[in-house]
Amino acid sequence: MNEARLTRRRLLGGIGSAAIVAGLAGCGSSAKPAGAPSDTAAPASHSQPAGPTPSARPSPTAIDDAALRRKIASLLVVGFRGETVASGDWIMRAIADGLGGVILFDQDQLTKTRRNIASPSQVTTLIRTLKKVSPGGRLIVSVDQEGGQIARLNPADGFAATKSQADIGAADSTATTRAWAQGLVHEMTSVGFNLNFAPVVDLNINRSNPAIGALDRSFSANPDVVVACATEEIKVHRSAGVRTVLKHFPGLGSATGNTDFGVVDVSKTWKPIELEPYQKLLKADSVDSIMAAHVLNHQLDPKLPASLSHAVVHDLLRVKLGWTGPVVSDDMQAVAISSKYGRSEATTMAVEAGVDMLVFANQETYNTKIVSETIDTILGLVHSGKVTLAQIDQSVARVDRLRPAK
Repeated sequence: MNEARLTRRRLLGGIGSAAIVAGLAGCGSSAKPAGAPSDTAAPASHSQPAGPTPSARPSPTAIDDAALRRKIASLLVVGFRGETVASGDWIMRAIADGLGGVILFDQDQLTKTRRNIASPSQVTTLIRTLKKVSPGGRLIVSVDQEGGQIARLNPADGFAATKSQADIGAADSTATTRAWAQGLVHEMTSVGFNLNFAPVVDLNINRSNPAIGALDRSFSANPDVVVACATEEIKVHRSAGVRTVLKHFPGLGSATGNTDFGVVDVSKTWKPIELEPYQKLLKADSVDSIMAAHVLNHQLDPKLPASLSHAVVHDLLRVKLGWTGPVVSDDMQAVAISSKYGRSEATTMAVEAGVDMLVFANQETYNTKIVSETIDTILGLVHSGKVTLAQIDQSVARVDRLRPAK
């Protein structure tokens, strides 16, 4: 991608960001931005410095490519096929070389066959095998365990049935939410997971939304109910040593499509109130990480999806809302991205936008070279001066906060 093209995208993104920042000036704002450090010192995992912006000038420090490749690898979470793994498998080699994390699925979307999860004992053995080759033993092992229809650990594979977020939101009870979350967390920790791509904090604005409402993935259309349920769920996860990912920023609740299967545009339906759960959870220091969605929202960026937008990730999420922790991508191989951008182009824009951790589910497209190819792309960005060593180091520090303790 040439420099002129990137500059034009930043300019357009800046225009969208300026508009929304101005529009949000009176929307739930206070003297101190949501998510900013309080007078009482926050835990180390939620008080990292914001670090350099993606447009900072390149560092004059000599580059150690081998060390840099390992740092970049630590920022990636990838999916793979197989209920068992052997020492020579590509995923095992990638983990041994510093891959940051893996994501497990019950079914492969491409082949419609069983993917990684068959039974509690099988998953336990698989995860232990993966962790054994991870340098330092701090591999992120993640899963989508929202509850209800989006539960990769489900009764078909010997796990307990779980209620949906919609069921929990309708109950609107702290005790009910706590018991439900404890059930989710028990199933995850009993087999070895340490990161959950949940909770969904999208508002249930469009109840027929095929990505959220129709799947009962939202707690409520009421932001106060969403915040209350998410707060309790996150507390339970944290108490068990499991980190969480809020999704899908800046809001997917009004959508009429699913970004896994096509381009989704919420420009005409999205409302600033969809930011309220993030603002309130940040203010309460109840956030471990935030997922940037692949959704198009021309109110925020006139051209790019949120996950690739400097205006959304940096200007809105980091500057306006004050979030200094890890930003995680949605699946970088989702059709919403792959149908419009090449892998290298999308990776470049996501990193330059300020995304710290890139997820490649390896579902619709299966690529056993995805780790090395992505590392090559980001290494090239550093060598060209488009991304600094300082930015990589800052992302590594942020993502490290999601890792299990040694």
